[in-house]
Amino acid sequence: MNRFQKLALASLVSVLVLIFVGAVVRVTGAGLGCPDWPTCWGCLVPPWKVEQVDLSKIDFEKFRAKAERLGRDPDTVTPEHILESFNPRHVWTEFVNRLTSLPVGIFAVATLVASWGRSRAQKAVKWTAMAALIVVLINAVMGAKVVYSGLKPGILTAHMALAMLLIVLQVFTLWRGTDQPMRLHTSQQGAQRGWIGVGILLGAIVIEGIMGSQIRELTDQMAKSHQGQDRVEWISELEQSWIYLVHRSFSWVIVVVTAISWAWTRKNVVGPIGKAPRWVVGLVALQMLLGLVMAQVEVHEVAQVLHVGLAGILLAATVHWFLTLLPSKAETAGH
Repeated sequence: MNRFQKLALASLVSVLVLIFVGAVVRVTGAGLGCPDWPTCWGCLVPPWKVEQVDLSKIDFEKFRAKAERLGRDPDTVTPEHILESFNPRHVWTEFVNRLTSLPVGIFAVATLVASWGRSRAQKAVKWTAMAALIVVLINAVMGAKVVYSGLKPGILTAHMALAMLLIVLQVFTLWRGTDQPMRLHTSQQGAQRGWIGVGILLGAIVIEGIMGSQIRELTDQMAKSHQGQDRVEWISELEQSWIYLVHRSFSWVIVVVTAISWAWTRKNVVGPIGKAPRWVVGLVALQMLLGLVMAQVEVHEVAQVLHVGLAGILLAATVHWFLTLLPSKAETAGH
């Protein structure tokens, strides 16, 4: 792995870490810990207690205007209402989330700058690195909308969808950041068409991830409306949602396609298979276990965080597996 790939890897890791931290924010209900953006309670470093809040630093008209534009009642945005929502744990959980987002932007810029020094064979990374930076900037704006919308359903799903797109771009940049990217070689000519199977798996994981984000919106709302209720009681209510039932059943499609793709890879690949396919198989099994816990035992906070965070790693590993099965130009020309 060359220096550029190490930089691209650091960029990818920073996004995966942010997804884990973001999941913690959501399950703890700390998404509105900072009522403003990019400052937090009008400060670069937020206060520890409500008595330290300086209301003169908070632009309430800006809050009301954005709330109205995003479909909320602007009359609900009052100093008293905002002060009542002050929760030190939520404030600092959200603040740490924002701090964790800083390396994402820094590494995205650094990767783009470094990409312009790559060889002609790696020219694609210039465009994927640029696209990744654009997605980071869009998602930063989306993060502000998440705050000012009061965690409005739909915006959170779009926020996660952009994160998934960012992972795809970063994995490609990492993989293609060398003149000889890793490829899996097969025992028969044309047998690398197995990338179609992994491509189907990749598409299924993306669909499952989007549905999962919608379910997390449901659990976010339940956390607000069912305060004090045992989370085990959430299961029966979730089962009344068609998106939850589809998401739960669709996971078996991923299991079957993963098994088929793994069996094909083991049978046809000559030489080392690499880590990505093994990671995918292991992560799919672990995700099924976590899903089983949340569907049959309890919608536990730790299980939710792991389920969301590991989904990001699963997506990254699957993209890499897919890329290593793509036929090279030389192989394509030979056929």
